[in-house]
Amino acid sequence: MVNQKLTFVVGTGRCGSTALSQVINIHPDVLSINELFASIPDAEMLDEAPLSGPEFWGYLSRPNVITNSMIRNGATPPEFLYHKLPKRRFDAETTGIPAISVMVLPHLTDDPDALFDELESEVTSWPTRRPADHWTALFASLGARFGNPGAVVERTGLSIGRVPEMHRAFPEARFVHLYREGPDCAVSMSRHFSFRMIPMLWEMAMHLGLETPQHLTPQHAAQLPPDLAPLLSDRYDPALVMERPIPLSAFGTLWSETIVDGLRKLDDVPAEQRTALSYETLLEEPEKELIRLAEFIGVEAHRTWLDASIAHLDGGRPGAARKLPEAELTPLLESCSPGTRALAAHQ
Repeated sequence: MVNQKLTFVVGTGRCGSTALSQVINIHPDVLSINELFASIPDAEMLDEAPLSGPEFWGYLSRPNVITNSMIRNGATPPEFLYHKLPKRRFDAETTGIPAISVMVLPHLTDDPDALFDELESEVTSWPTRRPADHWTALFASLGARFGNPGAVVERTGLSIGRVPEMHRAFPEARFVHLYREGPDCAVSMSRHFSFRMIPMLWEMAMHLGLETPQHLTPQHAAQLPPDLAPLLSDRYDPALVMERPIPLSAFGTLWSETIVDGLRKLDDVPAEQRTALSYETLLEEPEKELIRLAEFIGVEAHRTWLDASIAHLDGGRPGAARKLPEAELTPLLESCSPGTRALAAHQ
């Protein structure tokens, strides 16, 4: 098995990590794994309980209920890649799209169905072992198919809260904390279906007296008002989410709480195994920051990679929040202030 250096890019989501993942994917010596732990969200996938090869494949191949529902209802964020392919075997309406096929495999190849078949044949033959050992074997297997790169970089949006589980499962892994200015991040969250769902799920849970949205079930729909109940059903209009009035400050609070909690968790990772990367600095000084990133993950900053990456990043547009009217900007800045202070102190 190839000895691969493993790095996780973690953050709040909407912090520029999709663009960074695409840049990393350009590098010939890196296997770029995109949205793996958003695709397979089961907490036990980072636990110690052993799994057989067929059990592990079941987690990878079983359709993710949430992502398939979003695709069926036309609420698809740009991160969902599979359903956009002109030729594809799986469909959210009929077969369901395997979890690993929605975002992970199409990021690596134009023929994710063929790669899915190859992985199924191999993974189902694997022995019973810890999930972390299965993940390591999966990275090595994918790497073998894409030139045996010596480094693996996994990036999942809204992943900073899972740092303790990832560090426990992969104690030697490195972590890149990619962050973006809070107000801009909050504005981006406010325009994204998945992030708009977060305060709505909490609203439903509070209405029902539940401690967490994780306890919501379709049976709760009958107890919810008509503007929320459809979201627990198989069919809903995405406009219920995208057009619902939600103050920007709610997303500023979400960003702040995620940052404060995530920085505390990152502190438990040894200092030499973590670094921070500002999205704004990456756009302002791309060559300098990309060279630093390459050195941290253990690969060479090839000139051709730098040029292609800088061209890719050229479309970045920071500063969206500063264009808001004062009546929106002031409460947004206030809601972001705890996270902004935490970031400043951490640096």
